[in-house]
Amino acid sequence: MQPDCLSAEGERRCRRLLAGATARLRARPAAAAVLVPLCSVRGVPALLYTLRSSRLAGSHKGDVSFPGGKCDPTDQDVVHTALRETHEELGLTVPEEHVWGVLRPVHDRPVTLLPQQKATVVPVLASVGPLDPQSLRPNPEEVDEVFALPLAHLLQAQNQGYTHFCRQGHFSYTLPVFLHGPHRVWGLTAIITEFTLQLLAPGAYQPRLASPERPTG
Repeated sequence: MQPDCLSAEGERRCRRLLAGATARLRARPAAAAVLVPLCSVRGVPALLYTLRSSRLAGSHKGDVSFPGGKCDPTDQDVVHTALRETHEELGLTVPEEHVWGVLRPVHDRPVTLLPQQKATVVPVLASVGPLDPQSLRPNPEEVDEVFALPLAHLLQAQNQGYTHFCRQGHFSYTLPVFLHGPHRVWGLTAIITEFTLQLLAPGAYQPRLASPERPTG
């Protein structure tokens, strides 16, 4: 049985676990931030996703994503970046007090950077309350579609997959994939989803991320 992630007790537990990293990461610069919107759709706990516009430039156009983007010099910190970008993309205003905390950063490697350089993307977890994804009015220049996946769906083993990557003929790393929703969740968004499930439902979700630094049996 999955815990009630939207309960006051669940929120307090998550805020407590994230407090140290949140204070540390809010004080650091980052390339980009995304909001991980925890919502309730018809009473069911879910995560809210976007499908990036196919008209965008770059390698991530048409991908499933969380709302977010590059940090602006006028942003106070990564939390403000995530909240600002969410409003710009979805027209959804999320008060700062609804932010539970900052998750582990992930690293992207845009084509504009040198091979050894990585761009830090910081995920910000927030509760956006009950909503109907179809009632949102996303910016068509940035978002083609908005949809939610229930936590119960994400936690079912038959909806979880993994892709193993090799480099020069040797195992390099494994990334999660979430299947059987409106769209496949993969890449950085799947990694952030995995981090989120680890936090929200630690007894119900067992990650299988692997790399040479974190070998598996």
